[in-house]
Amino acid sequence: MNIFKPFEGINQRTKTLIGLGWLLLILILWVVSSFAPTHMFPTPGQVFNGVSELYKEGLIVHIFSSLALCAKAVLIAIIISLTFAYLSTLPVILPISNILSKFRYLPLTGISFYISILLTDGRAIQVWVLVTFMTTYLTTSLLAMLKDIPQEDFDHARALGCNRWEILWEVVIKGRVDYVIEVVRQNLAIVWMMLVTVESILAAAGGLGFLIKNSDKFMNHGRIIALQLIILLVGLFMDFTLTFIRKRLFRYSKI
Repeated sequence: MNIFKPFEGINQRTKTLIGLGWLLLILILWVVSSFAPTHMFPTPGQVFNGVSELYKEGLIVHIFSSLALCAKAVLIAIIISLTFAYLSTLPVILPISNILSKFRYLPLTGISFYISILLTDGRAIQVWVLVTFMTTYLTTSLLAMLKDIPQEDFDHARALGCNRWEILWEVVIKGRVDYVIEVVRQNLAIVWMMLVTVESILAAAGGLGFLIKNSDKFMNHGRIIALQLIILLVGLFMDFTLTFIRKRLFRYSKI
């Protein structure tokens, strides 16, 4: 009964059992709801058949297409966000960084419209829609990260004789690489979540988002749920990979 007490410490075996218990409960609810009169969800068999059909139709190719789109957008967004975040230490650049952060409240439709005016290539439109959104959220997180740097770190660097540019390099840039990886990991979900909407812009490029749109057009709910599970699993894999990289490179990180 200790698992029902706030702040109770539990061992890894108990954590695993709790996780398996919740997973089993979700599966039971899925089976019950799929066979209910309302048929809220497709049955596990329909989802399995959906995965089998998708694999025969080139699922792996579509997964790599989505990953390539995601990787390109994330890389560009990281470069832009880090540039504005680090330069925000300059009073002349700080207002621009703050304005860029506020753009996260803009709706997707408006941004897509103006980007489509500036660009004619469908793939480029997809990339820059994702870049625009991730840049705004990533910049916001990076600015918050910089504000959380303890004043003692700056004082220590000054005591060692570092000038202001050296403090920027040693304390802000080098000293927070592990935090940057963590911020990227958290904001990566934004790009991955928007795949369905963005990949519908250019059907010829394929991708998991295109497959969902196509399945929804034909009301194939088994394939829709199968694709959602695949997107979730791929997203969890990317999340695990970034966490693993950060822990391997920065074993003493406090994150």
